[in-house]
Amino acid sequence: MATKVQSFMTSQPTEVDFPVHSLNDTVIVQVPTRLSVLEALSFKQTCQGLIQPNSYLKQIIIDFHQTTFMDSSGLGALVSNFKYAQAKGIALRLRNVTPQVMAVLKLTGLDQVFPLEPVDNGSLIERQEPIDNRKTTSRQVEQLPKTHPSVASWMKRFLDIIGSIVGLLITGVLCIPIAIAIQINDPGPIFFSQTRCGWMGKRFKIWKFRSMCVDAEAKKSQVKNQVQGAFFKNENDPRITKVGRFLRRTSLDELPQFWNVLKGEMSLVGTRPPTPDEVERYEVPEWQRLDVKPGMTGEWQVNGRSTVRSFEDVIRLDLQYQKNWSLVYDLKLIFKTIAILFNRNSGAV
Repeated sequence: MATKVQSFMTSQPTEVDFPVHSLNDTVIVQVPTRLSVLEALSFKQTCQGLIQPNSYLKQIIIDFHQTTFMDSSGLGALVSNFKYAQAKGIALRLRNVTPQVMAVLKLTGLDQVFPLEPVDNGSLIERQEPIDNRKTTSRQVEQLPKTHPSVASWMKRFLDIIGSIVGLLITGVLCIPIAIAIQINDPGPIFFSQTRCGWMGKRFKIWKFRSMCVDAEAKKSQVKNQVQGAFFKNENDPRITKVGRFLRRTSLDELPQFWNVLKGEMSLVGTRPPTPDEVERYEVPEWQRLDVKPGMTGEWQVNGRSTVRSFEDVIRLDLQYQKNWSLVYDLKLIFKTIAILFNRNSGAV
C-alpha cells in the first residue's frame, strides 16, 4: 500500500508518497529522494499512523535507499518517529542508509542511537539500485547537506574567522578585569560552559563568562520560566550575580563565544542556540531553525530579545533570518547589535 499525506509549508498543497509494504509483523516505509521540511510532517504522520492500539505490528523498517538529502526537519521527524515507536514498544530500524543520510546521523551522533541494518542486496521489496551505495568504499566521501545558502558560503565563514580573531583579542584585554570582578562578587569558575545544539542539532559546548552563582544549574528547577514553549527565560532570575547582571546587560558575558565561532560551531550571526532539552520538545516544523548555524547575535538580539515572550516569537525571528539572509544582511545585524549593546532594555536569553 502507499500512504499519501498533504505536505505543509507550501502555498499549494502537494502530495508526498511514502510507499508502505507489509510483511507479517513488519512494515517497510520507503523514504523518497528528499526528506526535507516539505516531506517531514508527512513522514511523521505516515509512520505514526501505522502504529495502532493492539496492533500486530512489532517492527518498522525505514528504507533510505533512494534518499540523497535530509535536512534538520527530516531529522526531527525521524527522531519523533523513533521516540513514538519506543513508547509503543515497537522497534524502529533504518535500512540501506545512503552516505548522505549517514553523514547527517554521524554529525549528530544519532548513528549510535538508531539501530542500523547492513546494506541488503536481497531486499524484501522491489526497487531500483541506489547510485553506487551498495559498493561503498573508503574513497567515498559522505557529503553533508546544504540546508541553507549561509552554510555553504565561504565569505560568511571568512567573516566569522576575521571577526572571531578580533573578538578574541578584545576578550583577552578584558578577561583579567572581568575575572577579578567575578571572583570578588562570587568566588568560583571564571567561565561557564553549557551543552547547546548547533547546525542540524550537533551538540557543542558554548562558553561564557560566568554570570550566575556556582550552583545555578542545580537551582534551575526552582526558578519560574516566564516564557511559553521550548526555551527558558526569567528576567529577574535570582541566580544571576550583581556582576553577572552587568555582564549580561552589556553582553560582555558572551565574549568567550568568539572561540565557538572560530571553531566553526557558531557564527557571528545566526539563530539562537538551543539546549538539548529544548530540542527534545520540538515539533517537526520547529527543527527547521537548525538548518543554519547558531549565532552570537541575530534577529532575536536586534529586535528586542527582552520582549520575546513565547517560543513562537523565537521561531518567527529565526525563520525571518533564514529568509532574509545575505552577507549584507549579516553585516547590518552586526552593526545594529553593536549599537544596542549598552541599551538597558537588552536582556540575555
